[in-house]
Parts: sequence; structure tokens; C-alpha cells
Amino acid sequence: MKATAVPEIEGAYLFEPTPYADERGFFCRTFDADVVRSVGLDPDAFVQDSLSRSVRGVLRGLHLRSGTGEAKLVRCSYGRIFDVVVDLRPDAPTYRNVASFELSGDTQVTLYIPAGCAHGFQALTETADTSYRIDRPHDPAEDVTIAFDSPELAIPWPLPVTSMSERDRKAPGLAEALKQRES
Repeated sequence: MKATAVPEIEGAYLFEPTPYADERGFFCRTFDADVVRSVGLDPDAFVQDSLSRSVRGVLRGLHLRSGTGEAKLVRCSYGRIFDVVVDLRPDAPTYRNVASFELSGDTQVTLYIPAGCAHGFQALTETADTSYRIDRPHDPAEDVTIAFDSPELAIPWPLPVTSMSERDRKAPGLAEALKQRES
């Protein structure tokens, strides 16, 4: 497994495993504490794992947490997703940068998203399973949602949106969401 820095988002990394494939399929390590540690992250900081299953066109996000934020490791374990990170850390040199990735069950690449960044994704396949590992327990009172189509971000989502949560559908644009995060 190797770690590669994401140039558009300071402190973000892609963790790329080395799958071992044969006639049965493949096997790969999806988390390695030593590799995580090698880029200055604490592997023991992650306290909760979650999984979402989405169908083609479903959009989840853009989400972030108020307060100290939430760092996370995200991986598409089955299918493919278009994954987006927005740096909303005012002191970061990559503030307001947007980075997008295609994550896939074929590659099992994991994306590390630093606290203070918004995250969202869209399912590109009929079924897409997305795994999350977060660094603090989820508290719905700290949820902040930003409209996926906020003009300030101009994210080029690849498919028409087929479904999203009511919360995501009613999300404010970037400027309004940032005001909510501060209060």
C-alpha cells in the first residue's frame, strides 16, 4: 500500500492498495496503520466505521461537521463513485479548492479527508457501497450540509441526480452553509 498526497487539498491523501488477483478474484489490504502513520496521521484516532449503499445517480452531500470537524477515510468497496472534497478550512493554503476522484471497488483506493473539508459523492454504478471510517462519533447536531449545485463551487457532477435525502435537497448554498457552521 502506498500513500499519495492530494495536491488540491492540503493534508488529504490517497491510500492505494496492492491487490493480489488470481482466478478466484482478488485480495488486498484496505487499511494499514503503518502506512497511515507514515504520513503523520494517527491510525488509532478513527473510532467509527459506517457503510452506505447507493444506486446509480444517487448523490450524498455535500456534508461537513461544525466545531472541530471530522476527519474521515472513504473507500468505494463495491461499484464506482464520483467523490468530491471541498477545502473549507479558512487558514489552509488550499481553502475553497475542490478535488474530485473516481473511487472504485476494483481498485479499493481509500481517500483521507482532513477535518474541516466538505465531502460528497455520486454513485456511478447500479450499486455502489461506500465505506467511511471517522475520527469521532457522529453527532447529528453538528451536521452542516451544502447544496451540491452551489454555484460558488461549480462541481461537474457526472450524472443527473436520481435521488438525494430531504436534508441534501434543502441544503443552502456555500455562503449560507458557512455562516451556519460558524454559529
